[in-house]
Amino acid sequence: MKANDLDTLQAPGRPSVHPTDDVAVVSVTRPDLGADAYVGQLWTVPLDGGAPRRLTRGFRDSAPRYSPDGAVIAFLRSSPGEPAQLHVVASTGGEPIAITAERLGVSAFAWSPDSSSLAFTTRVPEQGRYGTVPEISADAEAPRRFTTRTYRANGVGYTTDRRSSLFIVEVPDLDAEPVVRPLPERSGEEAPETALVPVATRLTDLDAEVSGPVFTPDGSAIAVVAALHDTRDVDRVSAVYAVRVDGSGEPERLSSDDAPRSIAAAAFSPEGQLHVLAQELGPAGVDFVARNTSLYRMSSPDAPAVVLTDVADTDIGEVADIAFTTDGSVVFLNRSKGAVRAERLGFDGTRTPLTSHTDVVTSIDAAGERIVAVVAGESDSGEVAVLGGPDPVRLTDFSRSVRDAGVLPIERHAITGRSGQVVEGWLVKPAGDGPFPTLLMIHGGPFAAYTGAFFDESQVYADAGYAVAYCNPRGAAGFGEDFGRSIKNAMGTVDFEDVMDFFDGVVAADDALDADRVGVLGGSYGGYLTAWITAHDHRFAGAIVERGFLDPELFVGTSDIGDFFGDEYVGTSAEDIARQSPQAHVRDVRTPTLVLHSADDLRCPLSQAERYYAALKRNGVEAELVVFPGENHELSRSGRPRHRRDRFDVILDWWARVLPV
Repeated sequence: MKANDLDTLQAPGRPSVHPTDDVAVVSVTRPDLGADAYVGQLWTVPLDGGAPRRLTRGFRDSAPRYSPDGAVIAFLRSSPGEPAQLHVVASTGGEPIAITAERLGVSAFAWSPDSSSLAFTTRVPEQGRYGTVPEISADAEAPRRFTTRTYRANGVGYTTDRRSSLFIVEVPDLDAEPVVRPLPERSGEEAPETALVPVATRLTDLDAEVSGPVFTPDGSAIAVVAALHDTRDVDRVSAVYAVRVDGSGEPERLSSDDAPRSIAAAAFSPEGQLHVLAQELGPAGVDFVARNTSLYRMSSPDAPAVVLTDVADTDIGEVADIAFTTDGSVVFLNRSKGAVRAERLGFDGTRTPLTSHTDVVTSIDAAGERIVAVVAGESDSGEVAVLGGPDPVRLTDFSRSVRDAGVLPIERHAITGRSGQVVEGWLVKPAGDGPFPTLLMIHGGPFAAYTGAFFDESQVYADAGYAVAYCNPRGAAGFGEDFGRSIKNAMGTVDFEDVMDFFDGVVAADDALDADRVGVLGGSYGGYLTAWITAHDHRFAGAIVERGFLDPELFVGTSDIGDFFGDEYVGTSAEDIARQSPQAHVRDVRTPTLVLHSADDLRCPLSQAERYYAALKRNGVEAELVVFPGENHELSRSGRPRHRRDRFDVILDWWARVLPV
């Protein structure tokens, strides 16, 4: 695979299974280099093995969900340069109908149990901001005043002046004539004259974010995840609240109040019991480091939560999807040792794996006893599959164009390090006999994980002639909380040891790898560890430090997570910060270094890169700084398609200079 093959990467989103028929609907999205945008449509996939059929032809259609009666599909549609709006279409096909026209677009939605209405969340801008008054440009807006520690989010920008709010809207009769009616007012804004959308009712107007809407079983309220408690500005705690559909009363807490937790998702079982995916946060509500996400059943705010999965060893944090079968079993995704495995938890507590220990499941849904997932493999970016038998039964072949472009084999390795720690990872090599220059690639997080599934990064570099080794060192997710928490206040210790031991072991075991021609690269926490490595090991011909966490001291007050991330990982004392800071050790770097960053990165702000780059130049190290305009922390995953291609070109140009094939 080459950088120009990016637009062959067709990725199915979360499927939705029809409540009674043997069919699912899924969005399939790809980066389009010509349009410099992500495009996609909805496809129906017969579960009996019939041919998938394209259902819609919008510019970007995503997130489809069948109504409970199966008659209608709701989904999000984006036009070029416009935010996503909620649409509905008959499940048999036809012309989709827009039912929202929100200025900042719709972020999430849910069906009512009787299929008559949809709840959705959208950011509502303050009057005079974000184009609410056409004559007022962004530079001419009134000054912003902040009293909270958190007021920005990566990929969003300022949040306190455009809070996420909950709305409800009736679904029109798809067979009736469209009704032209006034748009509702938004925060005092003058309504346009007319629009072909129904009037939505706003249900929340809170100085807090609300997310993950889901109707209560009786349809009288909508459950949302929010932080509404008094100390929400100093902890990471959230809860599930019920908001009545008639707008009466205040949000009512539904989730258990027995321990500080951060809730990722909520759902109701067929029996009507609240289930949540949540992390324990310790007594102070801030200790998020390497906390596994577990499944809980919560009967009331006053009753203790019942944990249904092993908190120490099961992690449902990679994909916050849960689904229920008719018998009340819960289907969830467990991140484990470089895989994401679908599992079924029976009401009696019996856990049954639905996929293998190497499969990577990216999303799931269930209806009745039918369980459908998107499963990624070594040569595809995900295919729709039916689960329940010995192996997933793949129903689609959206990745055929990826394989046609060329996919190199992925080798799995387990290396025992000097301390006896077994480090698991992968190797992708170019075609031929070698010897090949070899790259050590390091993941972000740090509580994240590489998998053995198809990965565009390793494929592009290997196609260019470089062997690529990558692994999950201590600090990574999927190996238990103790493994992940081993680098708390110890960054750059055992994690550094593990990646070097893995690299040494893989290179020593394969004559096709050239131990004398090596490079190292990584992004985010991987950028941190890359910078740490080059300050302590000088064997590498070059390094790429991308969107790195490089200066914990500067992180506070500049990053959208700066009020807690560094405190919990490296500590708060000057001695602890300096001991674990790449910026404090930059004087020891001699390796030629490319510093790559995005201008609008609020997770690891541009100042992290600029200060590190300036120190390299001041110290006489060969260095280059590349900044991508308009991009944030997600450049390599969801940045503009042409910028993603440009990024690959920049990286390969750097290796061609410092580590030529």
